[in-house]
Amino acid sequence: MDKTKGPEITLKVEGLSCSHCAQAVTAAIQSKDPTAKVVVDVAGGTVKTETVLPRHVISMAVEEEGYAVKPE
Repeated sequence: MDKTKGPEITLKVEGLSCSHCAQAVTAAIQSKDPTAKVVVDVAGGTVKTETVLPRHVISMAVEEEGYAVKPE
């Protein structure tokens, strides 16, 4: 990922089961930061993002879509 964007944030997310889930989570994060790079691993239950936003904002965006973010 691009080191000029910000640190990579990895979240463990419960409830990811399909490509629609991945698209919904990506859209939720990019609605807060349109330039965020997002990689969703449905099988592994992880969301990696590179963004200027803090971790709690990214977590809230994912949770607003109905997915549970596991604590670190």
